[in-house]
Amino acid sequence: MTEQELHQARRAKWRLDGRGLRTVEEGAEFMESVGMALMYPLKPPALAPTFLGAYVGADEGLPTWQHAFADPRAREATELMVRLLRQRAIFEAHVFGETNFLVSASAFPYLYGLVGDKHPRQMPKPGAHSEYSPLARDVFEAIRMHGAVSKPQLRALLGGEPSAPALDRGLIELWSRLRITRVDYTPEEGAKWDALYRWAPEQVRAGIHISMPEALSALLSKYLEAVVAAEPAELEEFFGRLVPKSRVKEAINTLLGARELSFITVGKKTMVQVTPRREVAVAPKARRKA
Repeated sequence: MTEQELHQARRAKWRLDGRGLRTVEEGAEFMESVGMALMYPLKPPALAPTFLGAYVGADEGLPTWQHAFADPRAREATELMVRLLRQRAIFEAHVFGETNFLVSASAFPYLYGLVGDKHPRQMPKPGAHSEYSPLARDVFEAIRMHGAVSKPQLRALLGGEPSAPALDRGLIELWSRLRITRVDYTPEEGAKWDALYRWAPEQVRAGIHISMPEALSALLSKYLEAVVAAEPAELEEFFGRLVPKSRVKEAINTLLGARELSFITVGKKTMVQVTPRREVAVAPKARRKA
């Protein structure tokens, strides 16, 4: 494979060839095809499809999240993305900081198995070594008790004490561990948040029983299907946002040993791909004698 052929294959897979998304059905089909995508492009860029690029059908001149508010294409793409969230066709995670990480419904249990909490209904006991801040604990309890709420409603439930930045930090703290998730958004009220175990009980139950090695292996394979082929260092860079890079390297070696992944030469680079399936030759049927 040449680098140009790889580039063209990715553009077709990521719908950057003019076939922009317009319907919920197209959006769900795209996300199931790639498994995971960034909402907006990053600088420096990450090797991954973007939902905005797929919506536009191109990747030239796309805004990052800082400038998305002024781009009508970004607003339209967000409206489509929110419709997919409402239907539970996709899910969000906060692992790339500057842009939301979107995951298909079928891939989400593996992401939960990788980074989600195994006891989603209960918060760990408070203390000096607690995984969560006191505010995050209060936010989770308010959401758990009252259901889907917006930030203004949360502030009222918490007595109006936390500032907007502090409340954002508490929400992100819970979101990054998949304790809560955005379930709706309106320009007037902003995002609404709910406990993930209540919003997506089937996915959470499935994710709880998936081991970290199994989850990482499944996500690596799905990611490679989306990017066609990648250098091992690129895999470590991408998934190093979720788990230590040493675990990513170990998972790659395990999949290579099991021949689920294989090496491919692209130009002068040695990359990894999902091992193509071998076609089984079927012998022609013998003719019957007359």
